[in-house]
Amino acid sequence: WLRLAIALTLSTIGGIGMWSVVVALPQVQAEFGVARGAASLPYTFTTIGFAIASIFFGRFADRVGIFPPVVLGASALALGFALASYAPSLNVYVALQGLLIGAGSSVTFAPLIADTSLWFKKRRGLAVAMVASGNYLAGAIWPPVVAFFIQVHGWRATYFGIAVFCIL
Repeated sequence: WLRLAIALTLSTIGGIGMWSVVVALPQVQAEFGVARGAASLPYTFTTIGFAIASIFFGRFADRVGIFPPVVLGASALALGFALASYAPSLNVYVALQGLLIGAGSSVTFAPLIADTSLWFKKRRGLAVAMVASGNYLAGAIWPPVVAFFIQVHGWRATYFGIAVFCIL
């Protein structure tokens, strides 16, 4: 059960990659001077990166266990947020969201859920549901936290702060 609590925590933390981009969208749109449709591209690429990387990290976790993919995912999240905080253009920001942030977040969903299903014979459904709920818990926790820091410090400083948080 302790391992399940850790998996739920990882899933909730990893969800920041999916939720922060939505909160930062208005500030990113204003800074880069683009239309709302163009400003939505980072979220689109985040979900694409999430989907594709889930397959890769799932297979990787099946071969080596969940720990190495989680470390790699956390590193990708931290690097993605740090580099995105210095993105000189929307195109660079979009690429970083998809390649590093979306991919990094992916480890804490499908691969972690699949790994969790191996830990339990009894109450497997409950365990899997608890880990899966981490992404939705992230949707309740991260948007107000990220919005507060963006309002106080701006999106770039907030992204860099998220990078530091992901590495810790």
